[in-house]
Amino acid sequence: MKATTIVLALLCVCGLLGPNQATAQGLPSQSLTKGTWDLGIDATGGTSVSGGVEDVKIFSAGFRVGNILTQEHGSGWLRGNLEWALDVHPVNVYFLDPENVYGASITPLNLKWNFTKGSRLAPYVQLGEGVLFTNKDLPFPGTSQVNFQSAFGVGMHIFTREKRAWTAEVKYQHISSAGLGDLNPGINTIQFTLGYNWFK
Repeated sequence: MKATTIVLALLCVCGLLGPNQATAQGLPSQSLTKGTWDLGIDATGGTSVSGGVEDVKIFSAGFRVGNILTQEHGSGWLRGNLEWALDVHPVNVYFLDPENVYGASITPLNLKWNFTKGSRLAPYVQLGEGVLFTNKDLPFPGTSQVNFQSAFGVGMHIFTREKRAWTAEVKYQHISSAGLGDLNPGINTIQFTLGYNWFK
């Protein structure tokens, strides 16, 4: 639950920022425009939930490179645009009993819808598909050192100034080998992410 506490603390701090740092100038709309590059760093913590292997804790850290593909579409609170992004997480730790598993992951397909109506806050929804490589079979011998990751997330960019934002996200992720190993139990997780993004 430490990750949840950190997310809540970050949201409180950002909510207390003075208007001189982020005024109601349509910052998401100004920063999230077609052709803009999304560069970010982040750290993620999470835990397994029912439906797969239990008692698994996760930590990962890495970076993002994305690009906003479309102009704004829609009206009202649905107004927004479509972004593609690549995530690379060279640090992945799976805390298991009796020993931890380490790895690296790449998510070449993130499709993200940015909601751009707000003046300081830009919520988003995201689907992701990636690959995880580990130093040992995950989650236990007889499975596989190569696993696939599918995720659905909801998050929020919190703009402190134009083209700069803290990011908080919660996502559900399914990890499995798609039958590459003799066993394929799968791991279902809830993960919390904190990051910082530059839009250029």
